[in-house]
Amino acid sequence: MLGKTAAGLFWMFRMLERSENTARLVDAGFRIALTRSAAAEAEWASVISTAGVRKGYLERYDEFNAANVIDYLLRDKDNPSSVVSAINSARTSARLVRTALTREVWEATNEGWMTIREVLKRPVSENGLPDILATIRRQNALVRGALTGTMMQNDVYNFAHLGIFIERADNTARILDVKYYVLLPSVSYVGSSLDNVQWETILRSVSAQRAYRWLSDGTANPRQIANLIILDRRMPRSLAFCAGQISEHLGFLAEAYGSEMPSHDLARAHVKRLADHSIESIFDAGLHGVLNDFIARNHALGLQIEQDYRFYG
Repeated sequence: MLGKTAAGLFWMFRMLERSENTARLVDAGFRIALTRSAAAEAEWASVISTAGVRKGYLERYDEFNAANVIDYLLRDKDNPSSVVSAINSARTSARLVRTALTREVWEATNEGWMTIREVLKRPVSENGLPDILATIRRQNALVRGALTGTMMQNDVYNFAHLGIFIERADNTARILDVKYYVLLPSVSYVGSSLDNVQWETILRSVSAQRAYRWLSDGTANPRQIANLIILDRRMPRSLAFCAGQISEHLGFLAEAYGSEMPSHDLARAHVKRLADHSIESIFDAGLHGVLNDFIARNHALGLQIEQDYRFYG
């Protein structure tokens, strides 16, 4: 496969995933702000930090409030991580690799782009926010369903999934890192009992609330929640699941092309590093440090994939 085709597929699905993750992050911030109205400004500031766009936001606004943050993350075309920017980028990449996609994948992508552009034409009211966020999640799910149900599981399929899971891993780690410490009045409170509604919101932001209820008595326990989101390979947004999927799809590419690349070694090391941890060792080492190390390694792995498969050369 040509490097530019591989790049188009990787970034098409990475940006689709980013648009959904941003919607999930806004939803989590909105719900926590509702339950902690006295700390709403701090919560919206944490949402901006989690999204990694604090510098750009502060160039436009001098305070963190719901209206500004929601508009910046959903509609601002100058914010490359906004939903509008991400879905535009995904659709542009899809057009470049149109011949590599099935009709169903292209139509789902194009329909999602039109639908999301329409619902975000005007500023979003807080009353209308939940429905719009649900629409963004639903449109992304339709594209992933078309990908799984109609695409051959060849190198096209593998590069698409590498984009999905590199982006998803980054998002999950950022949500847990920033949200965890926003919810704690002090690092000394790590592992203590906190308000269930707030922990429920963390689970909701990575679609893990139902899974957590199945695996526990439903009581919000920070270590159990962190274990599910970091180490449980059955949970499709956990760090361990994402790292495993990245390694697996790189393995399929090695089989298809008859050779391994440096990214394959990085991916296996990524998986092993998580497998060697228990949730106790993570808390002993410091959750913030472990998550930041994961984010850095995940970023380096993404860059190595781009280099190995000559995305831009």
